Amino acid sequence: MAQFDLPLDQLRTYLPDVAEPADFDTTWAATIAGSRTAPALLDVRPTDNGLTIVDTWDVTFAGFDGHPVKAWYTRPAGAGEALPAVVEYIGYGRGRGLPHERLTWAAAGYAHLLMDSRGQGGQYGTGGHTPDPVGSDPAAPGFVTRGILDPTQHYYRRLVTDAVRAVDAARALPGVDHRRVAVAGNSQGGYLAIAAGALVQDVRAVLAGVPFLCHVERALEITEDGPWQELVQYLSVHRDALDTVLRTLSYVDGVAFARRAVAPAHFAVGLRDMICPPSTVFAAYNHYGAGNKTIEVYPFNGHEGGDAVHARRQLDWLREIMP
Repeated sequence: MAQFDLPLDQLRTYLPDVAEPADFDTTWAATIAGSRTAPALLDVRPTDNGLTIVDTWDVTFAGFDGHPVKAWYTRPAGAGEALPAVVEYIGYGRGRGLPHERLTWAAAGYAHLLMDSRGQGGQYGTGGHTPDPVGSDPAAPGFVTRGILDPTQHYYRRLVTDAVRAVDAARALPGVDHRRVAVAGNSQGGYLAIAAGALVQDVRAVLAGVPFLCHVERALEITEDGPWQELVQYLSVHRDALDTVLRTLSYVDGVAFARRAVAPAHFAVGLRDMICPPSTVFAAYNHYGAGNKTIEVYPFNGHEGGDAVHARRQLDWLREIMP
């Protein structure tokens, strides 16, 4: 795939007028406050990860409306002091997998909480363990169209709230320095990191690799790859629903969250990425509210972005921001 979006010099100044609802802030404040009043749930159980240099716990915490959400909590074995933490969110269709799969952050000396994505885990990877107990009207296969006709019923309202509550849970875990918590992820996970960074304003850093669900209208104009195909398929059947769909998605567009985020941020973009097109990523990055931000550009890469090269750049950057 050749580069298909705007030239890089235009991307760096791309600042589209992305519409958002007038009650965006009040809606999200009420949603998060309501979930925080649900019955407390934080279950932390040691689990055998088959390893010797890191310890892992199977965690269940209260997400949206108190629904139980699973996570893996991993930290260096035998570490006695309270450590800075990284809350990580995962990509579309993947679950939290097995406890030995994601070790980079713990190996780098951080406490690491990996949040499961409700209802996901059946498309690739090694599975997930969190159901989504909320049904929806007819939807296209996948998740992005579930509840798409009503912002209060939309799937991403629940998932974003889970992401916020994961930060709350991380801060309550033993061995975590609650003052030093970062949020991180790639693709859907990068989007959730931006959203959590906007809704929990005292996180220390946001690491958002090739974030999904940003500048929705632009994405629908230029790509049908990945989850965007679900929206195209849905709208090809529900031909009169476009305005309603766009209104619902305006409550979860990553650009709206990016405007409100104030923590230092580290982005990544692949200029050949058809799943999260460069202009949608730059829309979120250029609108991002903090002045302390950087974006790594990978001209010859697609949705994989910088892969392991980028992971090393994340480690170096976070070590400076959150020592």
